[in-house]
Amino acid sequence: MKKSLILLFGILSLSYSCKEKKSQKAGVKMQDFIIAISKYARAQDPNFILIPQNGEEVLFQNTDPENAVNSDFIAAIDGFGVEELFYNNGSYAPDEYRLNMLRKVSPGLKVLVADYLSDDSNYPDAFQAANAEQFIAFPRFNANYDYKYIPSVVYHENTNNIQTLAQAQNYLYLISTDNYSDKAGFLSAIQQTNFDVVIIDAFFGDELLTSTDVASLKTKQNGAQRLVISYMNIGSAEKYRYYWKKTWGLHHPLWLKKKYDGYKDEIWVKFWKDEWQEIIYGNSDSYTQKLLNAGFDGAYLDNIEAFYFLYHKD
Repeated sequence: MKKSLILLFGILSLSYSCKEKKSQKAGVKMQDFIIAISKYARAQDPNFILIPQNGEEVLFQNTDPENAVNSDFIAAIDGFGVEELFYNNGSYAPDEYRLNMLRKVSPGLKVLVADYLSDDSNYPDAFQAANAEQFIAFPRFNANYDYKYIPSVVYHENTNNIQTLAQAQNYLYLISTDNYSDKAGFLSAIQQTNFDVVIIDAFFGDELLTSTDVASLKTKQNGAQRLVISYMNIGSAEKYRYYWKKTWGLHHPLWLKKKYDGYKDEIWVKFWKDEWQEIIYGNSDSYTQKLLNAGFDGAYLDNIEAFYFLYHKD
């Protein structure tokens, strides 16, 4: 019995080690992917902003937080977005592992925190937690899990012209358009705010926002300039996007690798495969090119942690 347990432990340890090595290699590929997106975008717009979200290990050499910061990767981005950093499952529970990684790159790199609160009374405390680390925050009220509401108050509201992410004191994260019956109403709601940075989807339904639409959002209600950033998912494929083909499904093509638990319309992808990367950047029909053509100031890159979840449970 004892020998069987030792053998089982050995097999499990070997399996975990194998997954870790694959995940680490994938993490390096994610670094390379983001650097390539940055080079492509900045060849056309040198000021194009990139903000990866989650998967903080990519900030370091060989995706190991014990190593030095990856200077090439840091140079390719302008900020880093994180969810559930100070609040986990709605309750205050700072993630010290992730916090320590972010402290190594802040304040040189702007950190944007999007915590979800089960108790709305924690709203002021969520801002204070971010402030203490020199991060900027977008705490979500209990009803705003899906980023579909605009808060009535802008934290650290100001009349400054915001030309770089480093200058931002607050931001709006509004990637759902469910509360708006038409594009005009959606645009108008944002235009009437004073957020320094606005993160939105590039599409209203199936319609790509035009350069005129995007330009109309670049001025705060108080007349000052702000940044407009587009959400772009680079770690999982979304079945409702323009690039999705009716013949596609899990493992068809093979780079559609794994179900995304909790998100029935998304599939984790082998993001290093050429077919996926060509969807994201490098040609006239790529997602990044659409953002550039529409005049967005940058891209908010979601599901960076695909390098981990391809080999571990969600």
